[in-house]
Amino acid sequence: MMLTGALRKIQDRYWLARFGRHSYMVPPVALMHDGPQTYKDFKQNGAEFLRYYVELCGLRPEEKILDVGSGIGRKTLPLVDYLNERGSYDGLELVKSGVDWCTEKYTRRYPNFRFHLIDVYNELYNPSGRYKAAQYQFPFADGQFDFVVLNSVFTHMVAEEVEHYLGEIARVLKTGGRCLISFFLLNEESLPLIADGKSTIDLRHEIGPALALSRERPELAIGFSEDYVARVYQKLGLEIRKPIYYGSWCGRAEYLSYQDLIVAVKG
Repeated sequence: MMLTGALRKIQDRYWLARFGRHSYMVPPVALMHDGPQTYKDFKQNGAEFLRYYVELCGLRPEEKILDVGSGIGRKTLPLVDYLNERGSYDGLELVKSGVDWCTEKYTRRYPNFRFHLIDVYNELYNPSGRYKAAQYQFPFADGQFDFVVLNSVFTHMVAEEVEHYLGEIARVLKTGGRCLISFFLLNEESLPLIADGKSTIDLRHEIGPALALSRERPELAIGFSEDYVARVYQKLGLEIRKPIYYGSWCGRAEYLSYQDLIVAVKG
């Protein structure tokens, strides 16, 4: 149902009020470049992923988190009340407005929350970026983090870039550290659904071990062979925890979230 302007304003005020004392940390809708542009979705998405961090990945309040693709703080805000003074959060983001907003709203009051602008080329979000994603080194020491998360990042990167980033994730994770990464995984269930037109994303253009929405602009949306992803994880010493939590994106009847979620542990 389409909302009129007046009804949308009422709904926005209602959902903004539900952030309570943290409402000042919620960005204007116009700055929400990293997902649906409503306060309702912003609230629900953050709560959803905090639940995954804790229930699927065992995140503890004292742990150190790296969020690659931290956006405008959509999944950061719930962590303010979850992490304690020994815990920390570092976000990497290539959209300057996201880094500026989060630094202003979070870091001044919560110095254990830090945001870093990365000058990586991306046709959609940072077309003037200096570095290629396949060459960029995360600005952190080896074994620095307990938990690394990437949401809707590898669904916009080609294989060479994904492999390099996974190498960096393995490098900065502590032994026994975990990562939670979302994908569009191509397997015996999702491929027939795509072929039958059931998927929300028509991934049909073959690019190496992947299928993309557009051959000319694969970063718009791209899915990877599940077998390929498993081989890369194994090569890097990242043990995939079963089950994989498959998403609704391809039109399957049973799912957890929208994208497929893989939890892995560094051996």
